[in-house]
Parts: sequence; structure tokens; C-alpha cells
Amino acid sequence: MTFTVPQINYIGLLPMLILFGAACVGILFEAFLPRTVRQPVQVTLALASLVASLVAVIYAGTTEVPEITAAGAVAIDGPALFLEGSLAVLGIVSILLLADRTTEAGGAFTAQASVTAGTESDRAQAASPFMQTEVYPLALFALGGMMLFCSANDLLVMFVALEVLSLPLYLLCGMARRRRLLSQEAAVKYFLLGAFASAFFLYGVALLYGYANSVRLADIFTAVSNSPRSPLLLLLGMAMLMIGLLFKAGVAPFHSWTPDVYQGAPTPVTALMASCTKVAAFGAILRVFYVALSGARWDWRPIMIGIAILTMLIGAVLAVTQTDIKRLLAYSSIANAGFILTGTVALTKDGLSSTMFYLTAYGFTTIGAFAIVMLVRDADGEATHLSRWAGLGRRSPLFAAIFTFFMLAFAGIPLTSGFTSKFAVFSAAAGGGAVPLVILGVLASAVIAFPYLRVVVLMYGSEPAADAPTVTVPGGFTSASLTLGALATLLLGVAPQPLLDLASQAATFVR
Repeated sequence: MTFTVPQINYIGLLPMLILFGAACVGILFEAFLPRTVRQPVQVTLALASLVASLVAVIYAGTTEVPEITAAGAVAIDGPALFLEGSLAVLGIVSILLLADRTTEAGGAFTAQASVTAGTESDRAQAASPFMQTEVYPLALFALGGMMLFCSANDLLVMFVALEVLSLPLYLLCGMARRRRLLSQEAAVKYFLLGAFASAFFLYGVALLYGYANSVRLADIFTAVSNSPRSPLLLLLGMAMLMIGLLFKAGVAPFHSWTPDVYQGAPTPVTALMASCTKVAAFGAILRVFYVALSGARWDWRPIMIGIAILTMLIGAVLAVTQTDIKRLLAYSSIANAGFILTGTVALTKDGLSSTMFYLTAYGFTTIGAFAIVMLVRDADGEATHLSRWAGLGRRSPLFAAIFTFFMLAFAGIPLTSGFTSKFAVFSAAAGGGAVPLVILGVLASAVIAFPYLRVVVLMYGSEPAADAPTVTVPGGFTSASLTLGALATLLLGVAPQPLLDLASQAATFVR
């Protein structure tokens, strides 16, 4: 029996290999470096690795021919490289947001200063200016897993990537110190529901293997194309796989974890999840349904259209009733997941390119919005109740104006990236024959504009209370993250064509 060494394109795999390697080095730094120097070293390592990963994506995109590598397990094609580049850029902006919040001034990850009990080691740790710097290697592991998740050409590799990206996020969600119980509750909910979704995904992989005798996407496509009708194994496998993927994307009716986790997790982690996890989840959805299951579109496309309608309606209607800004943004992310599905079900090149553009543009806007949420603080920490935002436009006109700009982008007002994104996915869906879905999407956009505008009216049309929260002066990293988010939201609304062209050029899968 001979053993053949698989051919591996290390240049194409380099973006994710850099992140996994840097995450392992970060763990060693946590074990051996003194506590006082971990923060600057970990921040430098995380940012340098993400920049290097972005450079590797650009190099691979200009030199590598689209191919399947690593024994058919990983695809190096246009969508994979585009989404990996998006994850690297959004990861940089998210790490900048994390960097200021692991210090004692930020408070999101620091221990409480008033420790009256515990061991001497506990008291020493509480007095340390830097705490929980392990968030950086965890974030790098999650981002590396996301890159592999949207590049996997094998369902088993996709499942491994799903766990690699999910487990660090479960830990990161439980690391808020000011609201420890709420944060830990969010982590437990996310973990338990995520475990159920992973089980559904794995069961779907088993059923599809039983149907196609392979877990490779190309082999499944061949089996579907050669089948005169859709057998039970294929239908059940698609349904199970759909549950696992849609859960990770925060799509209704698998959205119940989203508001609680967004509210309870540390706000920088929420920004990371809301932006990067959506890119990875929809990247995997696009690859599975466009590459492996496109031949069975008449079976799953009507279901996906119904799920898109349900997601838009649930997100839009329930966002109206929210009184917490983080929960409002959570339901906003659910509604936006429905808008993204509108482009996905088009099953055309325009649908693929518009979906990828939407994911990138939405990521920048989301990170910028959560950066503002982090800055509005009172004696108890972040002031997330909407009533505490009354009169913010008079107390801090600059940051209120920036947040208003992000709200208008979420609402899809022209000259913002939100308008360009919605126009792109709705146009693609209409071109793909889903005109009723587009009409409902426009109506849902009108409904969800109400809670966004309500926040704007509250900030400018109400008198601030005597004990109203203040907007803390952002540190250098937070300022950079906020600036990048605002500039990207503006540029992708005013001059979106370069990124649209890049997405269109990348919108071709390889089997």
C-alpha cells in the first residue's frame, strides 16, 4: 500500500497559517512573559499578524491560480480570498477596539479595584494595570478559524473550522468584569445553543456522506447533479446543515442567542462577533449552497426565501421594542442577516458579489457603532439603556453626530454604505427572480428605520438628565478604530465602485 503526500499550496494557506501561528506564540507569551509587559507585546503581535495575513491575502490574490489544495480540503479562489481579506481588515479594527479596553481605564476586561477578599495573588492581579491579555490569542484563533470556515471545501474541515472559531468566542463572551453574571450567562447560553447547532451540522454532514459517499463539496455536487430526484438523505442532510450554518449567522428562527449574547458579552467582543462572525458564517453558506447544493436549488431556495422574510420581519419588528442599545443593535444584526440572505438566494454572480460587499460594509459600520457604545459611560460602566442617551447630542455633539451617521447607514440612507449594500443585494435578488422578496425587504427596511431614528431624536430632542452619562475621551486605539469605521462607512457610500468591482472580479467559486 503506497502513501501519497498531498500537494499543499502554502502560499494560499498562508493568511490563516499566520494567524494560527501568532495565536500559539501569544499563548506562550501569556505563560512566560511578566504580567506588566504582556499588553503591549500581545497588541503588537496581534496587529502585526493581521497585517501580515492581509499582505499574504493580497499576494495570493495576485499570484495564485484558483485551485483546491490540501487533498481537496481547502479552496483558494476569489470568494475565499476576498472574505479572508475582509476578515483581516475587520480583525485589525476589532483588535484596535480591544486594545484600549484591556486597560484599567477602559474597564471592560479589568478586575475590580476593590478586592477585599481572596488570596494575595488575587489582590495582586486586581491591582495590575493590565488584565486578561489572553483575549488577543483567543481572538486570533477565532479569526483564523473564520478564514478556514469560509475557505473549506470539505464538510469535515468546515466542521473543525466551526469549532475553532466558536470555542474562543464562548470564552471571550464570559470575560466582562463589570457585569460578570450577565457576561457569564451570555457565554453559557452561547455555548449550549452553539453545541446544539454544531450537533445538527455534524449530523447533516453524516447524512450527506451517506448520500454522496463523500464529504467534499464537488463530490456532493456531482451526486446531486446525477440524481433524477432529491432522495430523503439529501433533504435531511441539507436541513441539518442549514440549521448549523444559519445559527452561526444569527438568522431567524435560530436567532434567540443573539440579543442575550450581544448584551452580556464585553462590547469589544460583541463588535468582533457582529462583524467578523457574520462574514465567516455567510462565506460558508455561500460556498455550501453555491458549490455543493446548487443542483438542488429547487428544494432549498424556497425555504431560504421564507427564512429571509422571517428574519427581516423579526429583526425589524422586535428592534422597535428594545430599550437597550446593545439589544437594539443585536436585532439590527438579525434584520441585516435577512437582507444579506436576499442577495444569497439570487444564485447569480451579482448575488454573490453583492453579498460579499454587504458583509464587508456592514462590518465596518457595526464596529464603529459599538465603539461609540463603549464610550458612553456612567458610574456603573457603559450606559446602554436608551433613556441614558437622552440629550447626548448636547453634551457631546461630535460623538452623537458620528453615532447618528452610523444609525443612518443601518437605515440605508443614501451616501452611506448601508444604502449601497441594500441597493446591491436587492438589485441582485430582483435580477434572480425574487421580486416579492425585494418588496418585503424594502418594507422591512422602512420599519427598522424607526428605532434608528428614535435614537437620533432621543439624542438631539431631549434634555439631558442631571446625572446623565458622559462620553469618555477615547484612547488612541479606540480613536483609530472609530475613525476607520466612519471613513469606510462614508467612502463605501460615496465611492463604492472600487470595492464593488473587486467583489465582482472575485465572485467565482472553484470546484
